[in-house]
Amino acid sequence: MGIKVFFNNSCSICRMEINHYKKISNSNLEWIDITNNDDALKLTSKSQKELLRRLHVIDDGKVIGGAKAFVVIWSKIPKYKFLSKIFSIKPIFVLFHYAYEVVAFFLFLKNKNQLR
Repeated sequence: MGIKVFFNNSCSICRMEINHYKKISNSNLEWIDITNNDDALKLTSKSQKELLRRLHVIDDGKVIGGAKAFVVIWSKIPKYKFLSKIFSIKPIFVLFHYAYEVVAFFLFLKNKNQLR
């Protein structure tokens, strides 16, 4: 079963990173742009603001957001599987989580004009 990845394609930084993952991943990841996408809202049961604020994935029927979503993505890309193992270690994950939240907050501020 594949993973659905919900990302903001209209954010240049987000798009650059996701495009990199798209090039090196296989078909087990489905990339879904959240920009003006009502289906993404329905699939995730998240608001537009929540989807814009953090990266999300649906893995095995569960919606996962933030730093943990990156760990899920990395676990499905052979070249980055080692990152999923490293960043799953509790103290490292906690640091990653807070670093991600800071970066994601500033990206949200940069892109919040997309909210309808």
